[in-house]
Amino acid sequence: MLRREFLAVRNRLTADDVRESAAALAGRALELPELARARTVAAYVSVESEPGTLALLDALRARGVRVLLPALLPDHDLDWGAYTGEGSLQRVRHGGKMALFEPAGERLGPDAVTAADVVLLPGLAVDARGMRLGRGGGSYDRVLARLERAGAHPALVVLLYDSEVVEHLPAETHDRPVRAVVTPSGVRRFPQVA
Repeated sequence: MLRREFLAVRNRLTADDVRESAAALAGRALELPELARARTVAAYVSVESEPGTLALLDALRARGVRVLLPALLPDHDLDWGAYTGEGSLQRVRHGGKMALFEPAGERLGPDAVTAADVVLLPGLAVDARGMRLGRGGGSYDRVLARLERAGAHPALVVLLYDSEVVEHLPAETHDRPVRAVVTPSGVRRFPQVA
């Protein structure tokens, strides 16, 4: 029910709203010290009314950052490939779900994400504890579990609209908090639990 409510608000955004928010979001994200130091960033290409990511991906590449993008596998796990510009993307429809933009080149394997210094996560909302509400497919839960198993500790950052930062969201035992949320109006950091 919560997911439907957040998606309904997003679906009312105009193309201009999404474009303007994407530019502001990229500017805010690029101010993050974690991204300034990053050599490898795992990210994603926004679709439909998601907070836009292409400007951010291109700015990271211009800084010399290696950008990894996910490719959805049949079991909903994620493989990874390098982003080398908008021309390196292919539009892929997975069943009856929305079409995703995935890297067209070589696949690096699901474990490639463990080399990332920062993982930019999609989501629908985040709460005051840093708990992220995803779309419910479980793909990023697998990514976070893979990072934990590998002993990798990249900065986890979710990209959202301002209205999607809320006081409380339900969480399950496997959920992991993010370090920060970036919205068009700023950055909010969350305390990290040891």
